Amino acid sequence: MSTLERDILDASILIVDDQAANVQLLSRLLADAGYTQVSATQQPETVCALHRQHAYDLILLDLQMPKMDGFSVMAGLKTNEQDSYLPVIVLTAQPGHKLRALQAGAKDFISKPFDLVEVKTRIHNMLEVRLLYKRLAEHNLALEQAVRERTAELRESEARYRSLTELASDWYWEQDERGEFIKVSGPVMEMLGIRVGPLVQGEATVSDDGWNLAERRTLQARIAARQPFLDFTFHRVNPDGSQQQFRVSGEPMFDQSCRFQGYRGVGIEEMPGR
Repeated sequence: MSTLERDILDASILIVDDQAANVQLLSRLLADAGYTQVSATQQPETVCALHRQHAYDLILLDLQMPKMDGFSVMAGLKTNEQDSYLPVIVLTAQPGHKLRALQAGAKDFISKPFDLVEVKTRIHNMLEVRLLYKRLAEHNLALEQAVRERTAELRESEARYRSLTELASDWYWEQDERGEFIKVSGPVMEMLGIRVGPLVQGEATVSDDGWNLAERRTLQARIAARQPFLDFTFHRVNPDGSQQQFRVSGEPMFDQSCRFQGYRGVGIEEMPGR
């Protein structure tokens, strides 16, 4: 016996009928078929509370009952916020009630007087769909939880990485796919030959300011080719004639679909004796 078949026979079933003979007949039929968790009530007004307490996998619901008919019971069951799926098969001797019952939320119907083969087949099929629905819902919840946990881990890892890189370097930088800087600390934009104007314009112009233009063009070519670079050396001559040397490393970023997302990197200023 498969796991699903075992789960079907272990599913919780509630019989709701004001006629004791119908309750006994269905209870005996289900027990003979191997169902292990079958209960019943002849009081339709208790069904909603029972379902909230036990979360039945299937409710066999008679439509014609005094005090509260099956349509009123289904209307009450729909108020159960814990389960949007209405696991109801209606029992009816009135052909005209079948369409109305389905429109009210019932998933299937069984005609009276009962055809025992039909009863067993419809109950089995309904439970199979119901349990597969529950498994899918549980899988989706587990997947959503895993995604939330993984997202939190990635955010924590990214924050840790950025913190460490900023501590281990003089500056850190990131560019988006258009080459615009989205995070900068240090003289990165000057070294790459970019001057960012007002944020509302987002325009950039090239400026030397003592930087080695050949080195700058070489690095810009690597970035354009989406190549990583490690310890690329930059030189700068200041207005007073003093010289500075920097080392920069960077790598391209891609998403899961291999679409280019931009660049990120770190750098340090070379000090004498460092």
